[in-house]
Amino acid sequence: MSEPEHQHPVPEVRADEGAASDARILEFRIPRQGRAGFRRRKGTFSVTVIDFSAFLDRLASASGETILPFFRTSLSVDNKNAGHDLDPVTEADRAAEAVMRRLIKANFPKHGIIGEEFGDEAPDAEYVWVLDPIDGTKSFISGLPIWGTLIALMHNGVPAFGMMHQPYIGERFVGDGGAASYKGPSGERKLSVRRCASLAEATLFTTSPRLMNGADRSAFERIERVARLSRYGGDCYAYCMLSAGHLDLVVETELKPYDIAPLVPIITGAGGIVTTWDGKPPQHGGRIVAAGDARVHEAALKLLNS
Repeated sequence: MSEPEHQHPVPEVRADEGAASDARILEFRIPRQGRAGFRRRKGTFSVTVIDFSAFLDRLASASGETILPFFRTSLSVDNKNAGHDLDPVTEADRAAEAVMRRLIKANFPKHGIIGEEFGDEAPDAEYVWVLDPIDGTKSFISGLPIWGTLIALMHNGVPAFGMMHQPYIGERFVGDGGAASYKGPSGERKLSVRRCASLAEATLFTTSPRLMNGADRSAFERIERVARLSRYGGDCYAYCMLSAGHLDLVVETELKPYDIAPLVPIITGAGGIVTTWDGKPPQHGGRIVAAGDARVHEAALKLLNS
């Protein structure tokens, strides 16, 4: 199988390329995976750079404040799918994405944006923000708090920073490909996947097998027959629970870039692996498999492609 693409460090962004409100002075240092800067051993000097983590928090707070007044209310629901299957969108989705787009344009006018509700703007830019205001809208309209706002910053097509924010519970999962962390009611901590030696010991998640076509559902069932436990639902939360070490494998199909790109730096930052079913980089969506342990990932790929 193909090796998954490694995450690349995002280079320094000078203050004149972004907002002064999120600028800070940092030591120029050698880049860690997913982090900016270089360190010169002799004659260390400083430059002004943008603190993207602070801006991610601003986007999350603004979108959360927009969404929460709609949650568990009698809001209207539109169907984006002209066919039989429901693909819901609400005013909360649209309003939250609009708020985030305004902030991005005001602070980073040269950056591109890919969003679920309002399409693409400069998607080939060096820096591109990827937004899913409510991942798990079906849970949202059902009053279940297993949805989240997904935000990613891509650099040259590779996810560099990602966040999942659940404003009702008050949880944030953040990653930069080199590390991942959690902040919530129970405090702050580093995220780390758990070891799992085989599929027979694995807890498996998918949003719903009904979202898969017949051939993909049959492939998923081959894994489901081997796994110790199989559960449905969760959307973005399943990937975050994998990153937190509570489950071992997530298998999905038909994902869009905004469904998965923000989760990639969280999963890899926590030590996990995420690819397409054919082992390629996952950020463009499609059929996705994420695992906390490389042994489980390899076994899953073999069954999915057998």
